[in-house]
Formats: sequence, structure tokens, C-alpha cells
Amino acid sequence: MARACGLGLLLLLLPPPALGASMPGTVVRLQKAALRHVSEIGKAPLQRALQVTIPYFLSHSGEVLQPTRIQILNVHVPHLHLGFIADLGVRLLAAANFTLKVFRGAEPLGLTLPVGLLADARVARASIGTPVVSISSCYAFFGNSSTFQGAKSASPAWLVLLQKHIKAVLRNKLCLSVSNLVQGLNVHLGTLIGLNPVGPESQIRYSMVNAPRITDDGISLDINAVLFLLGKPIVLPVNATLFVLPQHVGTQGAMVTIGLSQDLFDSAFLLLHKAGTLNLDITGQLQSDTNPLNTSALGQLIPEVARQFPEPMPVVLKVRLGASPVATLRTSNATLRLQPFVEVLAAASNSACQSLFSLDVVVNLSLQLSVSKVKLQGTTSVLGDIQLTVASSNVGFIDTDQVHVLMDTVFEQPLLDHLNALLGIGIALPNLVNLHYGTPEVFVHEGYVVVSSGLLYQS
Repeated sequence: MARACGLGLLLLLLPPPALGASMPGTVVRLQKAALRHVSEIGKAPLQRALQVTIPYFLSHSGEVLQPTRIQILNVHVPHLHLGFIADLGVRLLAAANFTLKVFRGAEPLGLTLPVGLLADARVARASIGTPVVSISSCYAFFGNSSTFQGAKSASPAWLVLLQKHIKAVLRNKLCLSVSNLVQGLNVHLGTLIGLNPVGPESQIRYSMVNAPRITDDGISLDINAVLFLLGKPIVLPVNATLFVLPQHVGTQGAMVTIGLSQDLFDSAFLLLHKAGTLNLDITGQLQSDTNPLNTSALGQLIPEVARQFPEPMPVVLKVRLGASPVATLRTSNATLRLQPFVEVLAAASNSACQSLFSLDVVVNLSLQLSVSKVKLQGTTSVLGDIQLTVASSNVGFIDTDQVHVLMDTVFEQPLLDHLNALLGIGIALPNLVNLHYGTPEVFVHEGYVVVSSGLLYQS
């Protein structure tokens, strides 16, 4: 796993297989800053991958073949550069210094050998919708070796043959090691396959929909997001539209830029609505200065309530959403509109509940978005006044202006607490195991949201 993680950050946001359901649009754009970061953290796994085994060197000693054991003591990669190749993938250029020990006679021979590596990795989409990376070409270049121990005991001719042996072995094995490292990366990318939980009974799955678009400046991936409730995909009432992320959005110099379309937000809130998690019951208490939700408080506003309930009884607000919340994305401004139906019930003396009246409510909320580790989260606050309309009444005439004051006290804060707890759970963005977003920034644009972020790997 450790080997794959270094270069695995190159394609950290490639998603798992596609599903034929609703297709909210997401675009992930990996940029040059990510390659610079990986160039640093990728040195250690590359060094380990290059620590290959060299077979015995056979040389003639008279008419007898003399085997000589060779061991690589250390591989140091002082330089690793990764760059994008338009329409192909990523180019790796590395410089490595090999320290070798040759066990010959009483005094071992110490050698240092500088090696250069040039490899091109093709990034493509597999038929099942998963990412696949492969080495399309690889070359090893050798500098002049030098001895630092035991050189006097070896003849120049023997040293020439020894170095030819070492270089021939490394020329084959080093590129194979790089290829194996990439294969390990593909295994690591497989951790993207599967469902990420959104709630107890809901999940989200991402998938590549076509081949990545690769330029000299970055890789862009078109991604579908499918949300599931009880194993069934959430399908928008209308077909999702193709989402195109404009160039030059987000933070300049960010490692990764993610574009999240309006359709993704519509699907997420439709899922919450269908799951019923936005519904809540607000229960009053008889002895509370902060929760005057009882028949005594209502009786001061509605005389018929006081007549029917001479003794104080708790009141319950059953809040149910008849329609999915509507999220609106405008430049630097995200809002959420809720239209709950609120039934007001009082506990009767026989422990049954009696319906007093019901309200159609409209609540406009400001939606603030943030990213924590790999999840997009939200918090809300009320914009303006809550709008109330009496839907039905079993207690005669109701003055909505007076009820409005009570609703501001007993309805608004419990609704916000409930909604913010749900949105605080968050929805997973495309990610790899143990990979988190670092210092993310969120920008709201007309019809879409952009996340610009660095990357952090935590083992």
C-alpha cells in the first residue's frame, strides 16, 4: 500500500464504475501543483521499488566460472519530476544513485552508479468505468560508475565486465519495477470502488463516464454521481444536464479543483427528502422558559385552545416536508428553500393527541458550504421572516401574526438544529483511502460549486 500511495495521489480522484441511473455532473481537475507535491512524497516509494535483486556475476577464473555476489546497499532518489503529457498521461523523470557491494575475495568492492529513468504512464478508462494506468514506455540511462572500496584488488578488464553485467540487469529490472509500482497504483485506485455512506440507509457512488481529458497543464475527469436510498438509485424528475466546468475557476495554484453541479445538490436534497430525515417532531414542555410550547401559551393567542384545555398540556409540532428542498446557487450565494407542513397537536387527558390546527410554512435559508477531510458539509441560517399560512383549524380563527411570534421561538431553532445536524454529516467527495483534502476553499457560482484544495495523505 505504501508504494502505491505516493504515485497514487496522481489520480486520487478517479472514481469507480458507472451506473445507469441519474447522472449529476461532477468535474475533477488535477493540476500541476499536485504533481509537484507527489514528486516530493513519491521519492520514498520509488526508492523502495528500485531496490531490486541482482543475480550473481559469473566470470572465468582459468577454466572455472567464478560466481560473485552483488548487493544493492542503498538507492537514493535526489530528483523526481512528474509532468503531464497532453492526450497521454504523466511523464516520470528521475535521477537515482545506487550504492552496491560486490563480495569478491577478502576485501569487498564498493561501487556507486548514477542512473536516470524516463517513463511515460498512460491514463485511461477501463471498460467497466474504473481508471487504469499503464507504462507505455520506459528507459534507463547510466552514468559513469565509481569505486570507493577495494578497487585495487580488481583488474580493469574484470571491472568493465562487472559493470556491464550490473547495467544489463538494471536496464531490465528497473523499468519492470516502475511498471509493478504502477500496477500497485491500480490496485490502490480500486479502493474507490464501492459505496460511500451518506446516511444510515443511503450511499453515493462516483464513476468515470469517458476517457480523461489531458493537457500539458492537467487532467480533467467527467464524473457521474449516483445516490442510493435502500439500494435504489435516486433519479431526478428531469434528465440531468451535461455539466462543463469553466477554465480558471477556484484558487490559482491549487492541487485539485472539483466542480459540483446543481444536479448533484438537487439529487442530494431529493435523497434526504425521500428518506424522511428532514421531518421532525418538536415537543413542548410544561415547565420551561425557553420552550413555551403548551396549551397555556397557545391559549393566550387562541381563545378556543384555552377553552378546550383548561389544564396545561404539552403541544407537539409535527413537521413534514411535502416537497423536496430547493437549493439555489448564485454567485457567492447559496440558498435553500423549505416548504414544510406543520401540524399542531395537543396531548389530551387520555394520552391521545388532538389536532389543533395546521400550517403551510415557507422557510428561506442561507446555505454555507465547507469541506472537512473528504466530505462536503453545510450549515444554514434563516433568511428573513418565516412565512405562515393556516391550512386547517379545529380551534376557530387563528391570527397568524400572533402565532408567528410563537413559531419564531419554538420552531425556528429546533428546525435549524435538526437541519444543520444532517448537513453536518456531509456527503463524500471522490477520494482514495487515507487521502484527505487539505486547506480546502469553497466557491459558489451560478449553477455550480467549486472546491479548490490541497491533498493530505494520512496512513
